[in-house]
Amino acid sequence: MYQDETLKCRDCGNEFVFTAGEQEFYASRGFENKPSRCKECRAAKKNAQRGEREMFAAVCVECGKECQVPFKPTEGKPVYCSECFAAKRENN
Repeated sequence: MYQDETLKCRDCGNEFVFTAGEQEFYASRGFENKPSRCKECRAAKKNAQRGEREMFAAVCVECGKECQVPFKPTEGKPVYCSECFAAKRENN
């Protein structure tokens, strides 16, 4: 029913593919308009609106490696580096 479609980004002017899967997702959510920005420009706009994230230093309770996390660690609650967090998520 859906076919990949090439669109032009309104910000950078580069062409990008609006995949059949993305079109199906948009339709399932009731979105009627096609995206006007490529993935990179959408991410840049989203980050610009949100502002820079403050990162906090922490030590992973699993491997002991120092890492940066986007939240202020609370004493008594475990903090995992991204690798250990991903592994923990896979195992659950």
